[in-house]
Amino acid sequence: MSARTLVTGIGVAAPSGLGVEDFWAATRVGKNAIGPVTRFDASSYPSRLAGEIHGFDAREHLPGRLVPQTDRVTQLALAAADHAFADAGVAPGDIDPYGMGVVTAAGSGGVEFGGNELRKLWGRGAKHVSAYQSFAWFHAANSGQISIRHGLSGPSGVVVSDHAGGLDALAQARRQIRAGGRLTATGGFDAPVSPWGWAAQLAGGMMSAGAEPERAYLPFDEDAAGYVAGEGGALLVLEDEDSARSRGARTVYGELAGYGATFDPRPGSGREPGLRRAIDTALTDAGCHPAEVDVVFADAAGTKRLDREEAEAITSVFGPRGVPVTAPKTTTGRLGAGAAPVDVVSAVLSMREGLIPPTTNVELSPAYDLDLVAVRPRTASVRTAVVLARGRGGFNSAVIVRAVD
Repeated sequence: MSARTLVTGIGVAAPSGLGVEDFWAATRVGKNAIGPVTRFDASSYPSRLAGEIHGFDAREHLPGRLVPQTDRVTQLALAAADHAFADAGVAPGDIDPYGMGVVTAAGSGGVEFGGNELRKLWGRGAKHVSAYQSFAWFHAANSGQISIRHGLSGPSGVVVSDHAGGLDALAQARRQIRAGGRLTATGGFDAPVSPWGWAAQLAGGMMSAGAEPERAYLPFDEDAAGYVAGEGGALLVLEDEDSARSRGARTVYGELAGYGATFDPRPGSGREPGLRRAIDTALTDAGCHPAEVDVVFADAAGTKRLDREEAEAITSVFGPRGVPVTAPKTTTGRLGAGAAPVDVVSAVLSMREGLIPPTTNVELSPAYDLDLVAVRPRTASVRTAVVLARGRGGFNSAVIVRAVD
């Protein structure tokens, strides 16, 4: 097998669009997709805004028997998987099924299913389903349904590392390909816009209580006060270069060239957070010098402490204002484990067009010495991009994506 792992197909389901073209048309200009919560009555909650996917009807994307058997996050993942395989031009039977696998991630998967079961328990005495069981059910349904639907008999796995999980899943998919697999479907999805999901996130104390969609989620801004949650994610088809060449893959979006992951030290230890080391590790893995990087897609937590830590990590690696930084997720909210795979999609589409999407609504605080692409998109030659993600519990992940001629 060759050393290069290529992105040959993309499926995206995000508040800014379903499918690559609709998603990019909104993302490239920073069109806002955050608005009032409509999936449940959030009037009694302090946070009442979300990035929701409007107009998605699972019955239009899935067989009728699957719709009542799955919850929203699995339905979104299955729809995105269909788009990704169609985009890659791969159908069951085209490749040895034992050479194709799937790896997905989630940060709050199963919350809608678990909430529904709890309502049944309270109302009709249904069998109790714990939070752990609902989480496990999500993973089994998500990865298993994708495998069954697309004839994938190779290794199947799940990753749970909160918002960093989407990048960790891509890295695990690359390991599977380097171990002899030809193709792996990978990414992350979350759909926490439900009463149970909302209560769990509010308990973390990092959600924004802003009432204005354009001013609620403001990473690196003087008025940053938390994040807005969103639903969705992306599934990417990763393929060994020789496999892609032998079957005549019609599109190659880019190469997954490098990866690094670390854990933050124990709070109060006095040691620096691990994000800088994750970036350094990813650059080393890719054989890439910091000066070669054309853009960084930030994790953009939206809190003063986490924004400061991320800004310091970026400037320590690339220098003050040393690289353009962007966070398109200000238009969608943070999509949990789905956010970073969506950023990877934005990165490869930036390469295709030569345009960096903006960090909408944000006015950069003078406390951060970043070259933030704010308000408007920026025309640029993008050949190498870094995507960052951080998760609760101290997870830090970085991925290097590189253009392929």
